[in-house]
Amino acid sequence: MISAGDFKNGVTFELDGNVFQIVEFQHVKPGKGAAFVRTKLKNVITGGVVERTFRPTEKMPKAMIERKDYEYLYQDGELFYFMDQETYEQIPLNESQLGDSLKFVKENMVVKVLSYKGNVFGVEPPTFVELLVSETEPGFKGDTSTGAVKPATLETGATINVPLFVDTNDVIRVDTRTGEYMERV
Repeated sequence: MISAGDFKNGVTFELDGNVFQIVEFQHVKPGKGAAFVRTKLKNVITGGVVERTFRPTEKMPKAMIERKDYEYLYQDGELFYFMDQETYEQIPLNESQLGDSLKFVKENMVVKVLSYKGNVFGVEPPTFVELLVSETEPGFKGDTSTGAVKPATLETGATINVPLFVDTNDVIRVDTRTGEYMERV
């Protein structure tokens, strides 16, 4: 059990038959009245976000989310196939289970498959990935304004903003949590 007074970002718990993950929390102590905890919760199964307040003494059962390494193999129509690194068992997942999580994942990359009580509900890509820039406009000589960016299409099909000095066929590091350019490799 976890009490609302012990909330931290990323903690998962069961509430009203659903599994929620804490996105944001804030302990509030008003001048009058009892303290409370204001939270922003994400339903890990549906992806919906709700705001809710709790008394600091409220207790909820912790939800154990299993994260297991799988290798992304290939896409066949609307199904994406992943292979267990230990048993070599393959599982197909559809787009509704994945959402945008495969935006920066290419074939043969190892990802974490998330499941709750045996039901797979999502995929977590590595925090940083190295991808090839498949298409971008050339930077203009003399255009040195601070922080100037241009759009670039990566080998996975995702489009992100990169600095002007990045060219086509460069390999760059991308933060998959924010979708931001980190550095040229």
